[in-house]
Amino acid sequence: MTAPLASILRHALAAGEPAVLVTIGRAQGSTPRDSGAAMLVTRAAAHGTIGGGQLEFHAIDVAREMIDAGTGERRLDLPLGPHLGQCCGGRVEVLLARADATSLARLARREADEMGARPHVLLFGAGHVGLALVRSLALLPFAVTVVDDRDGSPPPLPAGIAFVRADDPEQPIAEAPAGSAFVILTHSHALDYRLADAALARADAAYVGMIGSTTKRARFERWFLARGGRPDRLQDFICPIGSKATRDKRPEVIAALATAEIVERVLGAPLGQVAPGTWRGKSASVAGARLGRHIRAA
Repeated sequence: MTAPLASILRHALAAGEPAVLVTIGRAQGSTPRDSGAAMLVTRAAAHGTIGGGQLEFHAIDVAREMIDAGTGERRLDLPLGPHLGQCCGGRVEVLLARADATSLARLARREADEMGARPHVLLFGAGHVGLALVRSLALLPFAVTVVDDRDGSPPPLPAGIAFVRADDPEQPIAEAPAGSAFVILTHSHALDYRLADAALARADAAYVGMIGSTTKRARFERWFLARGGRPDRLQDFICPIGSKATRDKRPEVIAALATAEIVERVLGAPLGQVAPGTWRGKSASVAGARLGRHIRAA
């Protein structure tokens, strides 16, 4: 995951390096990014993106002109057509402002709010597929937690990924916020069944997936129904995960396909047309505090 813009800006200001914050103020029609997308431009580099292409190149040029001239603010109203050599067809308002301590504080608050609003993905199991999936999900706007019940040192995880060792792995499912995704890949079929049962009991889960095969799914369905599980909940249950497009069983391939499933279910429009920057669950900070109960730290 790339460094937050606020962190980059903080270092730039501390070094006395001028910077311009570039933000999409309004986006109409077909545009490469939505309102609120931002990037930070210094003389030497540009961080983040407002959509790439000629739109971004032009904004970077204007930002550096502002740095050289000492200009405080600029506003650009740009049609994304022949004028910029982009075929999107929409129109964007680009706001450029010389960054200072005030804009740093505002940017830090906004990024903190966005981090707090990220949907949760809980991965149960830290085997080969689990770790490959974590590396894939670490690049995306999710709050990812790996849950494992085995003793030993925590596995190597990308920055920003939480790890908890749970005495009762079902408890994090109960504590997770609404709209969470549950991915079950443990070392035990029996534990997988228990966790899938607990996740399917929640009507507000965005995604419930379990590693396995068609045979494992059939056996789980019989077990689930025999325990009184609702048949309609199985319609939203994905098992095996990441198997629709190929029979390739390499961990990285399964992880890539499972990531696509999770993105579609959690961030896709069919699950509620959620506005950019918001979701249906609670904030990550609140959820994290609740998740910490009944769990002993690794």
